[in-house]
Amino acid sequence: MIVVDSSAIIAILLRESDAAVFLGALVSTTDSWISAVTNYESRTVAYSRGREPLLQEYETLFATAGLKIAAFDERQSMLAFDAFRRWGKGIHPAGLNFGDCAAYALAKSLDAPLLFKGADFARTDVRVAT
Repeated sequence: MIVVDSSAIIAILLRESDAAVFLGALVSTTDSWISAVTNYESRTVAYSRGREPLLQEYETLFATAGLKIAAFDERQSMLAFDAFRRWGKGIHPAGLNFGDCAAYALAKSLDAPLLFKGADFARTDVRVAT
């Protein structure tokens, strides 16, 4: 099981140099989760970067990878706030933003590793999906 952050999804959609790494990790597991908040964030970024064509690619990736959406519930809201207090932007060098905290919270609530791009989560205590 893995939890997926929007940074990994957007890297795949924009065909960034490391897209194959993230795509490989995503399709190699049969139990991939995304927070409802991360789903919203990923959709808005995809739409803003490429309008309907990139949004359609997101939908295809979502279906192909078999991503499941987890509701952002009370427990996750508390875990996300705790993440912000510990690792948030302006508080810690990790600099987690709102969306990052939601992905972190889901990973922690499921005790699952997180698939992400960048160095922000590497500065936290979340397990890394490879």
